[in-house]
Amino acid sequence: MNTSPDANPRLLLIYPATHKLGWVRRFQLPPLSLKQVAAVTPPSWEVVLVDEVHEDIPFDGRFDLVGITAMTHQALRAYEIADRFRTRGVPVVLGGIHPTVLPDEAALHADAVVVGEAEPVWGKLLDDLLAGRLAPLYRAPIPEGDRLAIPWGRRDILKGKTYLTTQTLQASRGCPYDCPFCITTNYFGKSFRYRDPDDVLAELRSFEGKLTVFLDDNILGDPVRARPILEGMAGMNIRWGGQGNLRFAEDPEMVKLVARSGCIGIFVGIESVTGPHANHPKTGSRYTPVELVKRVRDAGIVLEASMVFGFDDHDERVFEQTVRFLEECAPSLPTFHILTPYPGTALFNQFDREGRLLHKEWNRYDHGTVVFRPKQMTPERLYRGWQEARWEAYRLPAIAKRVMKGKGKGVNLMYNLLRRGGVDRPVGESMNGALE
Repeated sequence: MNTSPDANPRLLLIYPATHKLGWVRRFQLPPLSLKQVAAVTPPSWEVVLVDEVHEDIPFDGRFDLVGITAMTHQALRAYEIADRFRTRGVPVVLGGIHPTVLPDEAALHADAVVVGEAEPVWGKLLDDLLAGRLAPLYRAPIPEGDRLAIPWGRRDILKGKTYLTTQTLQASRGCPYDCPFCITTNYFGKSFRYRDPDDVLAELRSFEGKLTVFLDDNILGDPVRARPILEGMAGMNIRWGGQGNLRFAEDPEMVKLVARSGCIGIFVGIESVTGPHANHPKTGSRYTPVELVKRVRDAGIVLEASMVFGFDDHDERVFEQTVRFLEECAPSLPTFHILTPYPGTALFNQFDREGRLLHKEWNRYDHGTVVFRPKQMTPERLYRGWQEARWEAYRLPAIAKRVMKGKGKGVNLMYNLLRRGGVDRPVGESMNGALE
């Protein structure tokens, strides 16, 4: 704790790690949420950011407050860190998605919990701390409207750290689709809220390097609102990646604009080849996925398509169906996830009500572990099918077919080979510790 009345108060912001990443950590992105918290911290505070993926936590350091953000898979590690600091008498505040949806659980390990977006309440929290009246809960107002006003994230606190790029930002928050397996709507609101285009473009001009990543959940969710940002980016000589949904490709002119703005890669959720999630408003279209993917790839944009296994309409046939679909669709990179019922979602509530959750060990809620009982197959079969589909999609012949169907063959081949390096061959009937 700070014992000198003349010293500036010190804030330690922590991004917990659940496992060591080795050389892959160089391809990671810095935690945007902590850059935003740092941005709304008064200049009188000294801010130190520790990303545990890259460095050890200074448990013996002198700090007046420790702030820890946590998604669900990070929650248990976040609690361990918090408990250790509180044992020393250092106050801890927990925030992020998991403490937002389970504030009572988080409160067992914190002096204060932030529920929702931190920017609106952070200043009051710090004032209360210094005045000796820190409250146990700070609840941000529920996001409304279609405008987003947030400060530029602080990049100076990342000095000396090695990331793919530190040039990350958000142009929008929120989503009206309210998918039952997604927490975005509950956390960021039911509408697409966009920043003023001039503010976004000004922040982009402050960046020194070319590579930029938008960390929006769906930067192209409202094409009309996104258009002035994209038009302003055209000619800025930047290269950017982000996340959206495939429906932006329904408009060929929009695809051209996205490419002209400097987009080199976009992640989209196709989710499922069958059932209601194949025809959800977010993914359903009058065009086939094959047509839409081709438009994006023909524009020279690397397209990563995410598929999810484990929906209630999925039986054992879904793995083969998905692999064959991807062969026809030919996105640059296919990604496979096991359905994960995160706390705070309608899916979690349903499975909990039906007694289908296998456990609530949050560190295993990671998209690569089966944590629930599927409706039409065993947990073991779901895990095995996920392994088989990944292996089949990243066999060298499958990679070659995808690469030959699009532009930028060298770049696409490199991305595919890098991804192949993280795909394990299915062995026997083992679930690799997914179930005990």
